[in-house]
Amino acid sequence: MSRTTLDHARRHKVVPVTLIVTTLAAMLPTVAAAHAGDAAAHGLVDGFVHPFLGLDHLAAMLAVGLWSAWTAPAAGRRWLAPLAFVGFMIVGAVTAAVGIALPAIELMIAASLLLLGGLLAGRVRLTTGATVTMVGGLALFHGAAHGAELAGSGVGVAIVGMAIGTLLLHAIGVAAGVQLRRSTVWQPRVAGLALAGLGLVQALPALIAG
Repeated sequence: MSRTTLDHARRHKVVPVTLIVTTLAAMLPTVAAAHAGDAAAHGLVDGFVHPFLGLDHLAAMLAVGLWSAWTAPAAGRRWLAPLAFVGFMIVGAVTAAVGIALPAIELMIAASLLLLGGLLAGRVRLTTGATVTMVGGLALFHGAAHGAELAGSGVGVAIVGMAIGTLLLHAIGVAAGVQLRRSTVWQPRVAGLALAGLGLVQALPALIAG
């Protein structure tokens, strides 16, 4: 296959990622307005938009997809970490919604950014068991934070919306990770270092206060 043909194919593989991101960017102002105007009715839209409203949650969920795609050679295995994250996040959200509080939620969310950033920057591969355990444990705290904020009428539907929004973020991360595997090695490493830096900034207030 000629170099011209390869370059053409690579450009076409970027199109789905660009289309997803552009569509999402166009949707967010409308969805966010719905969230602000109807905060008491925690319905499907309210839950869907929740993962996009916090930089720490949004960055972590994109990072899970990016890390998984960048380190998992098999297409099926790329979805192991994202699906584990969503499953355990739902458990954490339900736990918080029924009034069971997890300790040090904000500190653990910051720790998740540090850990995911380190894994991404180092291109670290984990076994299946370690991946599910690590990602699932982090997801519990992200889910608990969401569940506490979404608790109220219609919380079950809101959690479903939250899961859909999270899966979309994971899908964007996976698509970006697959593309970056074919083109560069340094961009994901920079993204990982930036994510770890965000986690450190998030953790400092809690560490100082403690």
